[in-house]
Amino acid sequence: MELLTPSPGLIFWMLLVFGILVFFLAKFAWKPILSALKEREDSIESALRMAEETRAEMAKLKSDNERIIAEARLERDKIIRDAKNASDNLLAEAREKATAEGVKIIADAREAIQQEKNAMVAQMKKDVAAFSIEIAEKVLRKELADKKAQESLVSNLISEAKLN
Repeated sequence: MELLTPSPGLIFWMLLVFGILVFFLAKFAWKPILSALKEREDSIESALRMAEETRAEMAKLKSDNERIIAEARLERDKIIRDAKNASDNLLAEAREKATAEGVKIIADAREAIQQEKNAMVAQMKKDVAAFSIEIAEKVLRKELADKKAQESLVSNLISEAKLN
């Protein structure tokens, strides 16, 4: 039972030791403990603030990256479209040039064929004229072999010349 009812002397000495302990703790231990807790609280708060700033910066960087990627895609599509248009234009120009060149070649060939044809016709006329003269010469020699035939031919020619 003595443990349940302490004596007043024991209570006095316990309170005195507790008071001294509280005094020493307040004088030497609580200030450093409280300042360490305050520093820790400030560092945690600073780390939380920095984490929030980092999160906001990461979100900003992500949106910037998405914007840059979208711009790059648009630029890529524009470059591809321009390249396709340029290649289509080059193909169209090449087709037009080839068509024009083909038409020119055909026209030149037709002209060359026409010139060859005209030259052949002229040559044939010359050959026919030469053959005609040669035949006429042979015929005249044969018919005009005697003097009487020659006189008859000259008189016919003179009469025809006067009629015309």
